[in-house]
Amino acid sequence: MSRAFTREEDTENAAAVLGERPVSPHRNLVTAAGLAMIEAELGRLREDMARAEAESDRERVALAARDLRYWTARRESAELSVPDAASDVVRFGMTVALEDEDGKAARWRIVGEDEADPAKGSISHVSPMAQALFGKKTGELVAVNGREWEIVGLSAEA
Repeated sequence: MSRAFTREEDTENAAAVLGERPVSPHRNLVTAAGLAMIEAELGRLREDMARAEAESDRERVALAARDLRYWTARRESAELSVPDAASDVVRFGMTVALEDEDGKAARWRIVGEDEADPAKGSISHVSPMAQALFGKKTGELVAVNGREWEIVGLSAEA
């Protein structure tokens, strides 16, 4: 068996065992920025797939096709949710300022699963912190992972 034949076979097998990206069972709530991110990802993947097909790169085609299926499913199930600016309780899309019992401050924007990035101050609406915050008002306390936090501010702006 030639090395070239083995290599092509390995590429086909890699594409076959790549597997699908798991889609969350939770509601796919998204902010306007999250919806734009999904659209941008779909556009990028379509371009990448076209380049991979032109170059006959089966592995990249398989990877792009898998990711396109994921992001297409996420786009189809996306539910745009915009918080009411007049709301006095924590809702999806809002930014919440917190302070713990030691005076440590934290600020989280509650967003969709695909757009969550804790390093940049955004958490998923299905995270324990977001779940504890939903429906609470400024001044109320929430306990997460053994720490107590007071809600010190609430904003419907990004």
